[in-house]
Amino acid sequence: MKYSSLIDFLSRQSAALSKGPVGLILAEDGVELESTIRHHVDLGFPVLLVLGHAAMDLPDDLAADSPTKIYRIDFELNRRDAAPLAINPIVAAVPPGTWLYYCFNAEYLFFPFCESRSIGEVLSFHTEERRASMLSYVIDLYTGDLEAHPNGVDTENAMFDKAGYYALARLDPENHDHPKERQLDFFGGLRWRFEEHVPAQRRKIDRIALFRAKSGLKLRPGHTFNDEEYNTYSCPWHHNLTCATASFRVAKALKFNPGSTYDVHSFTWVNSERFNWSSQQLMDLGLIEPGQWF
Repeated sequence: MKYSSLIDFLSRQSAALSKGPVGLILAEDGVELESTIRHHVDLGFPVLLVLGHAAMDLPDDLAADSPTKIYRIDFELNRRDAAPLAINPIVAAVPPGTWLYYCFNAEYLFFPFCESRSIGEVLSFHTEERRASMLSYVIDLYTGDLEAHPNGVDTENAMFDKAGYYALARLDPENHDHPKERQLDFFGGLRWRFEEHVPAQRRKIDRIALFRAKSGLKLRPGHTFNDEEYNTYSCPWHHNLTCATASFRVAKALKFNPGSTYDVHSFTWVNSERFNWSSQQLMDLGLIEPGQWF
C-alpha cells in the first residue's frame, strides 16, 4: 500500500499502528532495500513502514506470503535530521507503550537468539524487566573486494570488524560535564578507521533502535531521546539485553561521497572477519548482550 506523504498515511491508516512492534525503515536509496525488508519480515514484525522516495519503487507483491503488513510512504530523507522528522510524528501517533524500531536501508537488526525467537518474544521479556528502550550498536558491514563491489555493499561475502571498539563517558554539560549515569558513547568500525571523512558528531555507533512510545517522547539528532533513561544501556541492578544493527550505510557513504571515494581503496584490515549473519557470532565477540535472557 502506497501513501503520498506521512500525513496522508497517518490520517488514513493510524489504526494500522495499534499492533506493535512497528518497524520503520528509512529508505535513503534503493540499495538492498528489498533484503532489508525481508530480513525484518523474517524477524516477525507485524507492521513495517518504509519511508522514502525509494519506497515507491518497491514491487507490490513484496513479502506477499507473509502476515507482515508493509506500508510504503513517500518522504523526503535528503535533508538534515531527517530521521527525527520522520519518526517523531509516528511516535506521537501510536498508542503509548507500543514498541518501535527504526533503521535505514541496507541495515539489519540482530538480537540474541534471533534465529529462533521473534522480535515480539524478545520485547516481551525486555518489558518484563521494566525497560522501555534497548541499546543497539551499529556494526559496519563492508565488502572485501571494492573492485567487484565499488559501492561497498556485498551481502554474499560481507565483512566486519571483530575488534577496535571502545567507549567513552558521556558528559553532561548541564551538570558541570560530569559523566551521565549508565550512558556511554561507543566508537569503532569504519567511522573510527576513516574518521577523517566522518564529521565528529556522526562518529558514534550507539543508537537506541528499539523503544516504547510514550507521550512527549522525542528522538533527537544523534540517535538519543529527550528522556535520559531511554539513553541508558541497562538498568541499575543488572545487565540487560542489547542488540546490533549490522549496517552497510557507512561503507556505502564513503564510496558515494566525492570527498572520500578516491581515498578509500580497501575496507579490510587485520581485524576484518567474514560476517556469517548470526547472532551467535555477535554474542561471541561481545557485540550484543543476552542479559538474563537465555
